[in-house]
Amino acid sequence: MAPASLRFTDATFGPAGSMPSTICSSIFRLAMFSSVCGQLLGDSETDRVQDLMSRYPLIDGHNDLALQLRRHYHNLLSRVDLQHLPSVATDIARLRAGRVQTQVFAAYVLCGAQEKDAVRLTLEQLDVIRRMCTEYTDMELVTTAEGLRGAESRGKIACVLSIEGGHSLDSSLPTLRMFYLLGVRSMALTHNCNTPWAGSSSDLYNFYQRENNTLTLFGQAVVQEMNRLGMIVDLSHSSLETARAAISVSKAPVVFSHSSAYAICNHSRNVPDWLLHELKKNRGLIMVTLFSDFVACEGQANVSSVADHFDHIRNTIGAEFIGIGGDYEGVLRFPLGLEDVSKYPVLIKELLRRKWPEQEVAGVLRQNFLRVFDEVEKVRDELRLSPPGEAQIAPEEVDHRCRLVLRPPRSQAPSSAPSSGPPRLLSVALLLPASLLALH
Repeated sequence: MAPASLRFTDATFGPAGSMPSTICSSIFRLAMFSSVCGQLLGDSETDRVQDLMSRYPLIDGHNDLALQLRRHYHNLLSRVDLQHLPSVATDIARLRAGRVQTQVFAAYVLCGAQEKDAVRLTLEQLDVIRRMCTEYTDMELVTTAEGLRGAESRGKIACVLSIEGGHSLDSSLPTLRMFYLLGVRSMALTHNCNTPWAGSSSDLYNFYQRENNTLTLFGQAVVQEMNRLGMIVDLSHSSLETARAAISVSKAPVVFSHSSAYAICNHSRNVPDWLLHELKKNRGLIMVTLFSDFVACEGQANVSSVADHFDHIRNTIGAEFIGIGGDYEGVLRFPLGLEDVSKYPVLIKELLRRKWPEQEVAGVLRQNFLRVFDEVEKVRDELRLSPPGEAQIAPEEVDHRCRLVLRPPRSQAPSSAPSSGPPRLLSVALLLPASLLALH
């Protein structure tokens, strides 16, 4: 019931056709009362979001800031201030405002580097991520689930290193192990191009086209070695066949670090329901992404469009298998209201408005990823006595001229006459000690 001062009585109304000042005053007071109530309700919802995110700050599964640092600043950190970087959608101030406590940063190199200098470029991207996460006191490089929790207790933004695309390995398990030693704890098997051993969801590049777009035997060895090391297998960008095979091979939970629901937007980068069910069996995680083209196949994406993906996945497999992977800096178009990393509370507010229980939202924000990370490390510990993988990809499966194959030198008949021309170049194999050649 309205306050007594706002109630109408017969005496309030004057002669027909007239509007006495008393009713105008009452209507004005009623409007003000409604406005104040609405504002109080809005403030209450905002306070609820801030309280929840202060207790369960966000773990964001994918960010390409390192790519933009290379594109705009040639990785020269001395020329940027990561506290405030208005040319991009991510900086420390906005990560704080968005309640992002852990950011998985991707070391990504273009598919055009495959068969060229992808390994070098990946090392350079890992270097710039490691530098920004160690040179800025707000951030802390972490390599374990326990380290992630510790960073939260110290009020730090935790950085987790990932590699976006198996072409960064140049089909080498020793390279994978070296990346792990540098701190990498997640790797996407593909990006927008096939590798010699795994298929991509994209047809933008014509690398290694084959009828069977699944994992090869070497690809299975990559997944197994990632399990042994304690590295999260990321299936965003993988073909459906590769994703299904990886889930079948992996002993540990896998993730889709930045993908959404195919049933809501039928883009090849999104995950169909049948694969969501396979993911649930694996106890893995789909981290819903915010790229407008993956959120709304038609029309302008907004916060409600994103929440529709959360609702669908929750109704299909349950909330405990959902996280968030924004993909800021990796794409250009984001939904209205979610333009940068400071806007995550807007999304959480929408989920709460849709009657999501706080405990389920806490899982989406943080707890579900921690569970996956813990289980990946548990599998690593169970495999601690397993020797490092020694699988090697067949030379004919790789077939590019920048890859050296060591072979013993061919015997040559002694020349009967001295050569008058310039000395011939010796093969690399001839320059190697005989003891090393005997190993190959």
